[in-house]
Amino acid sequence: MRTVKGIDEFLTDGRSILLAYDQGLEHGPTDFNEKNLDPAYIMEIAEKGGFNGVIFQKGVAEKYYDGRVPLIIKVNGKANLYKGEPVSKQICSVEEAVSLGAKAVGYTIYLGSQFEADMFAEFGKLHEDARKYGLPVIAWIYPRGAAIKNDTAPEIVAYAARTGLELGADAVKIKYTGDPKTFSWAVRNAGKVKVYMSGGPKAPTEHDFLMQVEGAIQAGATGLAVGRNVWQSEDPVATAKRLRQIVIEGKRIEQPAYH
Repeated sequence: MRTVKGIDEFLTDGRSILLAYDQGLEHGPTDFNEKNLDPAYIMEIAEKGGFNGVIFQKGVAEKYYDGRVPLIIKVNGKANLYKGEPVSKQICSVEEAVSLGAKAVGYTIYLGSQFEADMFAEFGKLHEDARKYGLPVIAWIYPRGAAIKNDTAPEIVAYAARTGLELGADAVKIKYTGDPKTFSWAVRNAGKVKVYMSGGPKAPTEHDFLMQVEGAIQAGATGLAVGRNVWQSEDPVATAKRLRQIVIEGKRIEQPAYH
């Protein structure tokens, strides 16, 4: 078994921002415009925006990844057409992810779905395989399904964070609860697992989104995994630089840098 490098390759001074672009499979083309439908454009944003990593599905990575930013391969996925209980199954092996240049792999678990046991088992095997290659594993843990009434309730988000620790994830991507105090409880439940706030759907205003990010960092999060709130913005690189100021430089959004 190889030594796991951990998530350190994706950190700057202990923090990081990751650019997520698995939405083409997860949500379909409705998220895209004439610019951001092109994965080459996303690579430009990832580099110029100073992202610590970019997240692709295997097909996009195979055809567009060029090594400028560390790669995370999302190894499972689902389409957005079926509206029943959510389940996301593995579609890329760790071996294939490594061959594409991945420095980490990511896997989504829909906690609370009637199929969570299937995803737990598959994640367990993925975790074993990743350890053989020395790769860190990031768990997207999204409480979802008929049993989940509010997926951002503090106790539900904390459960998601704790699940990442219990299953062996090196980092966990979870939704924000809405305030630093309750999100701090989720972060503490994750223990030594790095916590990334999920960027989620496009926020009403950039200021609203930056406030959420600032709150997550105040609560102890390692960083942010963001997609639409960057590459759907009018100036993605400028938005990315503001995020770096908050996440990595520790600045507050009311400081002059944002005017």
